[in-house]
Amino acid sequence: MAARTTTREPRPAAQRAPRADPLGRLTELRIRGLGAIDDVTLELGPGLTVVTGETGAGKTMVVTGLTLLFGGRADPGRVRASGRAGVEGRLTLPAESPVWQRAADAGADPDEDGSLILARTVSAEGRSRAHLGGRSVPVGVVAELAEGLLAVHGQSDQLRLSRPAEQRRALDRYAGPEHLQVLDRYREAHARWRQLAADLDRRRGQARELAQAADVLRHGLEEIDAVAPQPGEDEELDTQARRLSDADALRAAADEARMALVGDVTGEMGAEGLPQDATASLAIAERALAASDDPTLVLLAQDLADAVAVVSDVAGQLASYVADLDADPARLAEVLDRRAAITALVRKYADAGAGATGVLAWAEDARRRLDELDVSDEALEALAAARDTARAEVDDLGARVSAGRRAAADGFAAEVGRELAGLAMKSARVSFSIDSDPGAPGPEGIDEVALLMAAHPGAPPRPVHKGASGGELSRVMLAIEVVFAGADPVPVMVFDEVDAGVGGQAAGEIGRRLARLARDHQVVVVTHLAQVAAFADTHLVVDKTPDTGAGVTATDIRAVEDEDRVRELARMLSGLADSDTGQAHARELLAVAASARDEAA
Repeated sequence: MAARTTTREPRPAAQRAPRADPLGRLTELRIRGLGAIDDVTLELGPGLTVVTGETGAGKTMVVTGLTLLFGGRADPGRVRASGRAGVEGRLTLPAESPVWQRAADAGADPDEDGSLILARTVSAEGRSRAHLGGRSVPVGVVAELAEGLLAVHGQSDQLRLSRPAEQRRALDRYAGPEHLQVLDRYREAHARWRQLAADLDRRRGQARELAQAADVLRHGLEEIDAVAPQPGEDEELDTQARRLSDADALRAAADEARMALVGDVTGEMGAEGLPQDATASLAIAERALAASDDPTLVLLAQDLADAVAVVSDVAGQLASYVADLDADPARLAEVLDRRAAITALVRKYADAGAGATGVLAWAEDARRRLDELDVSDEALEALAAARDTARAEVDDLGARVSAGRRAAADGFAAEVGRELAGLAMKSARVSFSIDSDPGAPGPEGIDEVALLMAAHPGAPPRPVHKGASGGELSRVMLAIEVVFAGADPVPVMVFDEVDAGVGGQAAGEIGRRLARLARDHQVVVVTHLAQVAAFADTHLVVDKTPDTGAGVTATDIRAVEDEDRVRELARMLSGLADSDTGQAHARELLAVAASARDEAA
């Protein structure tokens, strides 16, 4: 593209319309001791962030740091001489994000500002630790969260696109919400069918063993039903046995207490001429105070009246207790026999300390297990019928899922093909191979799905990860992500040199598509093309500087704006940051990118 000396100035980034973060984003990233990076902190804005710099400066360490932070493999060879590398990130997420629930399950807490902090450290010996929301967690937990937070696409990281399962998942997502609902119903039906079939096979194959186990359970239930214990009955029997054994002593104690409270029925007076019972004494005291005009004494009189009521009630309960006491030896023997029978059941069928309640729990579980162990002809026939009904549902839903995939395949391939045409891959054709086997339904349907690509006319379609080079594969992934823009729940997308081997107009088209993705996602791109970098909301430059003190190369990362950004783009275009022609060309790129973004807004 020829440089022009006059061009419309780009609108400053600060004047552009603010971008929303409906899915959340990474606001801060700190990298320490990783590769050429000693210690840098990046403030990441919304929208499109590009990372540029000289070859070998350490641009890919930003991608490496992000991958490491989100549970990627720890490579001790990347750790600097300090002996430990660390990456920390701060995420802002909407309250309804499912990431919060999984983080809470792991014991994580939000930071004071409501963000979620992740951290990962790696030692030179290869030991790795992860922290989430201030809690130490297994790296696998962070990796699990990463599936809903981060997608990395680069020449060395195309796992999502190369796996047939991911290709099938992409096609299902493209097919729409109604298709996904049918797919969810299929998964439930398939799981139910497999469970019923496995249960039937187990019962048929282990009929003798299951019948013997059922006999043991039935014998235990017969013993328990013969005794018919009630919840907590053993404790109640213990209380009755003690009461019956000590009836005389208990009666004497209760009578003595009752006499002290209400006296005897003869109403004999004590030595001082006062009634011997407590209620009469309290009543006299209450009347004496109630006759006073003093408010304090009147209140105390009321308290005494309440005390009289309480004492009378206790005396009545003591009288009932004495009346209910039974010293019958026959009744005691009956209670002891009943307690012994329940104790025998507890020893055989309950855990220590569980008592009669534990016996009843064992019986309930045994009845449930008997249903599962039933190998009678009637039970097997009923189970086989349930299995066949579930299989019929699987076949019906599986056919509907397969039809939905086939209906969506052509449209998906056509849209991806149109995107590839603008990414210097006009001759490439993508398609889906869908092989269905209704006789062998799997957990995700009856289809084997593969994304195929023919790199040029006449070339046979091959699996996309075999039919595309590294740079082409990255662009195919970019095309797919653009097709799904706004529908992908992953908030952060990282593209590592997806523009490799591209130049001219195609490079500008890559920039346009990345900017389009960045409307609904936070997109981080490592690039060597000025045409791509010109579309950025945030432009980070990686500089390699010698450490004069130790003679070690170090890396610094800085954000550039205004003239500094023009100089960086000029360096990327011509190799000379101060070239007038390069700077004019850089300003033109910024103007074109700003115009394209305004038109798309």
